[in-house]
Amino acid sequence: MAIIINLDVMMAKRKMSLNELSDKVGITLSNLSILKNGKAKAIRFETLNAICNALECKPGDIIDYTEDEN
Repeated sequence: MAIIINLDVMMAKRKMSLNELSDKVGITLSNLSILKNGKAKAIRFETLNAICNALECKPGDIIDYTEDEN
C-alpha cells in the first residue's frame, strides 16, 4: 500500500508557500514539511481539515492511494 501526499501540488495550484500555509494552518514549518515530503506516519483530522480550509480543497486532493506493484 502506498499513500501519496500531494500537498506540494495543491500548494502550487493555489500559489501558496509553505510559510503561508504554516501560518494559516497553525502548525510548524517542520511538521508541515514532514507531511509535504511524505515522511509523516499520521495526520490528525483537525490538521487535515485546517489544511483543506486553507487550500480550499478536499482531502482527496491532498491524499492519494496506489497499490504496490509486488
